[in-house]
Formats: sequence, C-alpha cells, structure tokens
Amino acid sequence: QLPVAIAVGGLATFVLVLLFTRPLVRLRKAARQLAEGNLSARVEEARSRDLRKHSDEFQGLIHDFNHMAERLESLVGAQRLLLRDVSHELRSPLSRLSVALDLAHEDAPPELGEHLARIERETKKLNQLIGQLLTLSSMEIRESTSTFKPVSLNELCEQILPDAEYEAQQRPCTVVIEQEHECIIQGDWELLYRAIENVVRNAIRYTETGTQVTLRIKERLMGAQRVASIEVTDCGPGIPEADLEHIFRPFYRLDVSRNPATGGFGVGLAITERAIRLHGGTIRAINRPNGGISIEMTFPADHPA
Repeated sequence: QLPVAIAVGGLATFVLVLLFTRPLVRLRKAARQLAEGNLSARVEEARSRDLRKHSDEFQGLIHDFNHMAERLESLVGAQRLLLRDVSHELRSPLSRLSVALDLAHEDAPPELGEHLARIERETKKLNQLIGQLLTLSSMEIRESTSTFKPVSLNELCEQILPDAEYEAQQRPCTVVIEQEHECIIQGDWELLYRAIENVVRNAIRYTETGTQVTLRIKERLMGAQRVASIEVTDCGPGIPEADLEHIFRPFYRLDVSRNPATGGFGVGLAITERAIRLHGGTIRAINRPNGGISIEMTFPADHPA
C-alpha cells in the first residue's frame, strides 16, 4: 500500500503545484512586459462562467492586475497626448511672438535693444524645448519598423564628425572615431543620427578642456546574437552612481538648480533612449575608472544573406 500512497500523493502534489504555479508564471511574465514598457501586456483571464464557478484568490489577483495595467496604459496615453497637444498649441503664439520681436527691433529705441535681445534668446530656447518635446512625443507613439533599411554605423558617425569637431572647437577638445569593425544594422537613418548626435554633444559639453571624446564602433557576440555597438567616452567629471540609471528619463537633470550653463533641458538623452529602444537596442552609461563616463549603444547586427 505504501508505493500506492506515495504515487497518489506525488500525483496530487504535482496537480496542486500546477494549479498554483501556472497563474503565477503568467502574472510574472506580464509584469516583466509591463516593466519593460509594454503597457498593453495583460494576463489571460478565465472565462466568466468558470470564474464564477471556481472563484479563487489567483483569479482575483489576475483581474486586479489587468485592471491596474489598463488604468496605467490609459493614464500614460493621456499624458503623452496632453504633452503633444500642448506643445503643438504653444508653437503658434511663439511664431507670432517672433514676428512681434522682429517688428519691435525695427521701431524700438537703442536703450531697449538689450532687453529685446534677452527676450529673443529666451524665445529661441522655448522653441527648441517645444521641438524636442514634439520629437519625444512622436517617438513614444511610433512602433512601426517596416520602413527600416540597412544603415552603416560607420558612415553615420563619419557624417556626425564634422559638426561635432566644429562644436568641439569652442570647448576646446577633440573628437575621434575608432572603427574596429564595419557595422550594419536595420534602422532609420534620421532617428539614429539624432540619437547618436545627442550623446556626442553631451560628451563634448562635459569633457574637460583639452581632452578627447572618442566614438568606438565595434561588433561582438552577446549570448547567441551578434550585436553592433557605438561607445562614446569622455573625460569629464562623471556621474554619481545613484544617478546613472536615471539620466535617460525625460527632464532628469543632475543639476537640481537647472542652470542653463550646466546642461540642456534633460530631453536629449530621453530621445536617444526611445530611438535606440525602437531599433531593438539598449543603452547604458558607466563611469570610467580614470574619470568621465562611457555611454554604450548596442543594436542587433544585420548580416546580409
């Protein structure tokens, strides 16, 4: 009788484990997708008749999770829509303000020139911020990759280099490219150009005077997949470890005073992160042992058949 009891007990235990773990596995999978930014992730619920007949805590938890995910998706969608609409609405009065400034410059006495110049500078900054917000908003809702074409990261960085070198003269510092491999990925040229340029301009802004900003292009094996990467390094002060994971959030600034002299609006790196994620890639920032930071952008490599 003992072997029979052990077999029956083992079978009952196996069935109970399946009943308890399967809903938890589905919940964990959906929670991971939600954490990765897939706000449409849901857990499959039992049919309503079954739910009424076999109501338990797991089904209630699944129902509450799906309700939370729906509410979260709705709130984030409303926030994105509000951001886009407000940005669009601000463009018209800003355009009229620019015209009014031009007319004021013609008719104003000389003693008002300094004040009008200040208004013009602030207007340009606001216009630039609105442009970045519209870019970020459009990338938040963009999901299609059907228009992607083969893009050479080497050619892309070589096109960025002249503008980067011109901007680096004001620091002054130097910008160099180290090409270890020829890297081809599937992507959108304009989005990638803007994303990489944001990182390079950030490196130029914070690197020490007389130092070097390096763009390193290489390809390597990551697990079972070959990835192409661009690593941008500078020789600046670095970033506190606690802030490294937050610098790609919109409007996140290390300088709490938000002094324009110490950085932009905190939107450029957020645009970069969205663009890289749209290309199936990742971005990370680490402090270098000898000072400065290294920002690495990785993409699935494209190998033509």
